[in-house]
Amino acid sequence: MEPRDTATILAVDDSPDTLELLQRNLTSKGYRVFIAEDVPSALKVLESTRIDLVLTDLKMPGISGLDLIRHIRENYKNTEVMMITGYATVEGAVEAVKKGAEEYLAKPFTDQELFAAVERSLDKLHLRRSEGVFPDLFKDSFYGLIGQSPTMKKVFRTISKAAETVATVLITGESGTGKELVARAIHYSGNRRSASFVAVNCGGIPESLLESELFGYVKGAFTGATSTRAGFFQTADGGTIFLDEISEATVSMQVKLLRVLQSKEVCMVGSTKTQQVDVRIIAATNKDLQELVKRGLFREDLYFRLNIINIGIPPLREREDDTLLLVKYFIAKFKRELGRPEVLFAHGVLEALKKYRWPGNVREMENTIQRLILMSENDRVEMTDLPVHMRFSVNRDRGYSRTIAEVEAEHIRGVLMKVAGNKSKAAGILGIDRKTLREKMKRYGID
Repeated sequence: MEPRDTATILAVDDSPDTLELLQRNLTSKGYRVFIAEDVPSALKVLESTRIDLVLTDLKMPGISGLDLIRHIRENYKNTEVMMITGYATVEGAVEAVKKGAEEYLAKPFTDQELFAAVERSLDKLHLRRSEGVFPDLFKDSFYGLIGQSPTMKKVFRTISKAAETVATVLITGESGTGKELVARAIHYSGNRRSASFVAVNCGGIPESLLESELFGYVKGAFTGATSTRAGFFQTADGGTIFLDEISEATVSMQVKLLRVLQSKEVCMVGSTKTQQVDVRIIAATNKDLQELVKRGLFREDLYFRLNIINIGIPPLREREDDTLLLVKYFIAKFKRELGRPEVLFAHGVLEALKKYRWPGNVREMENTIQRLILMSENDRVEMTDLPVHMRFSVNRDRGYSRTIAEVEAEHIRGVLMKVAGNKSKAAGILGIDRKTLREKMKRYGID
């Protein structure tokens, strides 16, 4: 759906006064508004213009509002409908809902009630349009990797090429970009898919234990070694071992890994015999290995052995085309997993999530969406539900490009939020009287 401030609305009512009121109020909110005094006129607009939301009266001369709703539902799947009527009855509401109206607003209504109902309708439309894409996302995701940007398409092509070989792969990228997902995609799209994929976090295993965990040990090799135990390399025989955070391996461990790469053999701790292993090695790091080589912290020969095929995963801030796609993907995923199908994300929330820089990349986004859905109240996520640093980030990068009016409007909104909407307190903080505050709020469209 288009951004809310450019959404297109069609108001249909046989009352010129009602049409004038709807057009004036909705236009003041930034919507594009068309009007029609009867259903035939409304149909002409629908045939010539893409309409996001139709607000229609219930009883009109000739063709009724209910017939219009049915026509829209059967012919315009990407258009939302809201019923407005002075004949507010339970039967009328039920019939309108059956025909497909998402909202039912009874006359007379306040401006706030109108704006809230319109926003709810547009949020539902946004969600419905998005969810129409989600089944394809889940079906066609590249082994759990989501992306349509040119940089991610390049990553997918490299993964496909790497899967056809047994060459060692080095995956580089910031924390949270999905390096293990890439490693799994290589393994499960190659001819080793039926064998084991063993993931090892080199930074998460104490140095004193890393060698025995990787290569195994024989009974009596050290205190506590009461039996012989295979290591990760033996477990991955015939398959793939993924060495995450390879930069955390000590220099002495790097020597042992280099020997495995060269000879395809491992030696268990406490043994003098070597064992042949057929293991495809994929390593990953969030650090610059070339820089570590220059500083003497990483062996150059091991670096060259690992870096046969290099796959660099771009950070999320460089994948703007994928940001909203991933947001919607995780919303659909967690709504389904958590059994919360009715949770709606206000359009402003989606815009904030889209503009946020995501320093923690995809992992941060996934955790954020899960938390928002878990903690949502009234089945709706609002701007105030976002973490403070995320709300602030919406305008953080706008620098000196804003007008004085934009800065003033933002400051007034911030003060009103701080005092929970108390206009007297807000006016006192701003150094103006309540009348001036009301005028400014009206001018800037602040509810």
